[in-house]
Amino acid sequence: MAVNLGGVLKSWSNRGFSFGVWSDPPGRVLKDYVHEVDKLILVLEGSVEIEIGGKVAALKPGKEVLVPAKTVHTVRNKGKNPSRWLYGYKLR
Repeated sequence: MAVNLGGVLKSWSNRGFSFGVWSDPPGRVLKDYVHEVDKLILVLEGSVEIEIGGKVAALKPGKEVLVPAKTVHTVRNKGKNPSRWLYGYKLR
């Protein structure tokens, strides 16, 4: 699924979020992160799994997920290829 980056940037900006692109090699785990503000994640490609507050979900490309402020979360690249995803933090 192709994601319209310009459309996501505009949507997130209108909702008060920053916008960045992240890439992870196969097998990388970003474990037990906590942020002071809400965070958005949207997978562009790859097999990404997210755990938010103890609940695990596989993220499909194009699916946006909100990680509430001060919530422990872990992101895993479960695939054999690099993953790429968008992230944004709520601007204060």
